[in-house]
Amino acid sequence: MDERVFVIVGASFAGAKAAEALRESGFAGKIVLIGEETERPYERPPLSKGYLQGNDPRDGAYVHSEDWYAEHDVTLRLGVRVTALDPAAHALTLDGFEPLGYDKLLLTTGSRVRQLKVPGVELSGVRYLRTLMESDELRDRLGRGGNVVVIGAGWIGLETAAAARGYGASVTVVEMDALPLRRVLGDEVATIFADLHRANGVEFRFGAGVREFRGEGGALTGVVLEDGTELPADLAVIGVGIAPATELADTAGLSVDNGIVTDGAMRTSDPDIYAAGDVANTHRPLLGRSVRVEHWHNAQAGGEAAARSMAGQEISYDNVPYFFTDQYDLGMEYAGYVEPGGYDRVVFRGNASIVDGKAPEFIVFWTNQGRVLAGMNVNVWDVTDDIQALVRAGYAGTAVDLGKLADPDVPLTDLVA
Repeated sequence: MDERVFVIVGASFAGAKAAEALRESGFAGKIVLIGEETERPYERPPLSKGYLQGNDPRDGAYVHSEDWYAEHDVTLRLGVRVTALDPAAHALTLDGFEPLGYDKLLLTTGSRVRQLKVPGVELSGVRYLRTLMESDELRDRLGRGGNVVVIGAGWIGLETAAAARGYGASVTVVEMDALPLRRVLGDEVATIFADLHRANGVEFRFGAGVREFRGEGGALTGVVLEDGTELPADLAVIGVGIAPATELADTAGLSVDNGIVTDGAMRTSDPDIYAAGDVANTHRPLLGRSVRVEHWHNAQAGGEAAARSMAGQEISYDNVPYFFTDQYDLGMEYAGYVEPGGYDRVVFRGNASIVDGKAPEFIVFWTNQGRVLAGMNVNVWDVTDDIQALVRAGYAGTAVDLGKLADPDVPLTDLVA
């Protein structure tokens, strides 16, 4: 009989997939999954996509059915906060409960929204979007239409803006940078997203910050920008990024640097503690460096990899970073990794122009000296494996013919030996 206790702190998507992978790997000991929220583990993409848009049911966000945890002998402890971690004693301190010991521990604590600290942020119409409950409330508010101001033109901000337009709201997006997603996609592709949103009725205020939120009787009435301009607002949604939830790791003395540092087997600086998902800054053999990724696929793959590593399997976390978005009639998938300024050419395959407000169909690649570092397919499907193969080849040092890369008549499979 296996008497080992494996504890997962963070009843997140990564945590739930880790619990599932532990059982699938044959681990027969005790699994305890602990979460601060009262909701059982759920996926976050529906919160700003299908569910927020009113297209998908709420239950579709959950990772497993309510019965799954008992059926797989996973102890699910919700609404419980872990206040301290003692690696030497292999013990966790729980708020209001007896301490919990572990043989191995996985931290999937995720991240927390960055707070905007300006006057009026406490007004009832000022919202963040990170939890399922916040998506519930935001969906209800968007259904009333009115004037919506989105602060931050990242993925969450743009998806929220698209959802708000779908409900008929008037939408203004406020962004400090010169274009949406510019640090992620660069000027060439960021411009396409700006044009898409403008074609769907969104107004942008670039190079702008928020000075304060104004209201009457505790309700939001306007957003005041740093230049003094006041935007009428019934609802303001703040999406200015997230920060890894490393509090437990910090106090426990684990190595932390833009997240909890792990090796390619998801192990932290303590050999019995692992980390995965948004909170983990993991060494990627493919990239030759450590990277922290804040996306759905990394939570799934990272949680599963950490579980297999905990169970004793040899793991080298070499997956290609991947994420996706849905905005209006645009669906896209991005595979690879490239830092701002880390590429010398952007190669388009197909026409990326927006015509009559409709999203185009194209693939775009970020390259350096002919090597593909990342690729994004927009409304072009069943090419993710081919793009990932090009990325793997690119990081291995293989260059491609950029003329053929741009030619839709040349199959992507022909470009990789």
